[in-house]
This record gives sequence, structure tokens and C-alpha cells, in this order.
Amino acid sequence: MIRTMTEFDFIRRIAARFAALPANGFEGIGDDCAVLPVDDGEALLFTSDLLTEGVHFLRAATSARELGRKSLAVNLSDVAAMGGRPVATLLSLSLPTDAAGDWAEEFMQGYYESSERFGVALVGGDTTRSESGIVIDVTAIGRADAARIKRRSDARAGDTVFVAGELGASGAGLRDILAGRYDTPLAAVHRNPQPQVAEGLWLGAKPEVHAMMDLSDGLASDIRHILERSHCGAVLDTERIPCAAGADTRLAACGGEDYKLLLTADSAHAERLATDFLKEFGEPLYPVGYITAGSELVWHENGRPVEPHWQGFLHF
Repeated sequence: MIRTMTEFDFIRRIAARFAALPANGFEGIGDDCAVLPVDDGEALLFTSDLLTEGVHFLRAATSARELGRKSLAVNLSDVAAMGGRPVATLLSLSLPTDAAGDWAEEFMQGYYESSERFGVALVGGDTTRSESGIVIDVTAIGRADAARIKRRSDARAGDTVFVAGELGASGAGLRDILAGRYDTPLAAVHRNPQPQVAEGLWLGAKPEVHAMMDLSDGLASDIRHILERSHCGAVLDTERIPCAAGADTRLAACGGEDYKLLLTADSAHAERLATDFLKEFGEPLYPVGYITAGSELVWHENGRPVEPHWQGFLHF
């Protein structure tokens, strides 16, 4: 019987293979960004994401300009998830012949629009020909106060688990796209993610916020990253998951690509944190559960344990 390797298996094997090599000052694999402390108490943050035609997008359903904006947005979300400020990117493109002219120009216009919006420089990259679809690789660089960086490994038993926005709109939009409904409002949400850069910076400055990451693969999968890195468990309440219009609870937990922030915070300060967040951004922080001293993720529905067997996006 052939066993399929999961994304997590592969990452663990990579980390083990390279563990004996010098880290050269970096904190590496395991968070949204690699961290390199520099002078004056600051750190540089590095992250990289791929978007591949047929896996992450359909060219017929997504304009080149939208894809340019999205390819930057999903990387800036990783920097925001660690409480950092994005400052620069590198962009590499592998393009088939039919995307190397007007399509590429429109893509770069969208990439420029997002870069201008967030004040991020494009400082390098690469281009090459593709024989099998468009491949986009972005590396984002951020800066952060080294003492305030938010990691997946810092959740503590008793913490309140929050999500910084409604979930499931992107998943519902993908459902529309796969059904051939490209022009719905939800499909537009899926094609145009909004990274929570200002929110990430604000939360990064709050000492009561312990662990943080962004929701790219879905709450049901991404919360497990925090639990594994922090060596803890969690209880999440299904009825408290904030569902966007057009999404049910399962889609909100599993749909992925919402790019909202997922965080844990000291429960003694959780109510005040949520109040201040609402005042600052006009949007609520939603408490969805709490961290436990155990090692399991437990789902509750109206106070009773349930086993929904949910999972988010599978990379392999």
C-alpha cells in the first residue's frame, strides 16, 4: 500500500534534514515568516508563496489584474500575521507564451496597485518561460520589533481564541467559480483577498496577544499549526464561528483563503482587547474558543463535544 505524504509530513522531513546546518541567525521553518534579528532590536521577516494555474486560480475566472493584486496580498498577510510591517517583495513569474504580452502587463498593473496601497517596494525577482501554465512566486520582506513578534508557538492554556473577521466568503466564492458562476459577489471576494496589515501591526503591539497566524487553509486546519507548535490543545465552539453571508459553518471552518487573522490572547484581557479592536477598526474580534493544557482539538456544539471531522485545504 502506497502512503501519500501530507504537506506537514513533507515539511517535518525537510526541517529534520536541514536541522544540522548552521541557522546563521535565522529562526526558520514553523511560522508564517522566517525571522532574522538585526540591529536596534528589530527583525526582518521573510515569507514566500506560490500561486499555480489550475491549483490556486483559473485563468478564465480571474483577471490578470486581480491575480496581480492577490499574489501580493497573500504574502503580505503572512507578514501581518507576525505583527510586522511589509516593506519589499521579490516577484518571479513563469509564463506560457499566451500570457507573456497583454496578460503580463495587466498582471503587473494589479501588482503595482497593491504595492502602492501598502507602500511596498518591488526589489527583484526573475522571469522564465512555462510550458504548462502560469506559476507566480512572491517573496515578501517585513520589519518588526523583535520583542513583539507573534509566533504560532506562544499560545498558553486559558487563552481565548479569536478570529479577526467573518469566515467562509472566499470558500463560497470558490464554490461559485467551480460551478461556472464567475460574476457573483462571493466570487469577487475569493479573487480579491484583503490582507489585515493594519490589524496585524496593531495586534502585534499588544502584549496580551500571544500566538497569531493568518487563515489561509481554513480554521479547521490552521488552528492545528498553533496547537502543534505551542504543545497545547483547544476547545472551539462551532456555533461561535462567524459565518459570512452565503457560507455555512462547515464552509467557514474549512473553506480557506479568508486571510483573516487567527490569534490567542490572555483571557483576563480578552474582553478589553475586543472592545479596543472594534473601536480601532469598526469590526469585531470574534471569540471562538479557548486553549487547553491538553493536546487535542475538541469541537463543541452548544456545550457538547461533536466530531465533525473537518479539515481545510490539502496541499498534497
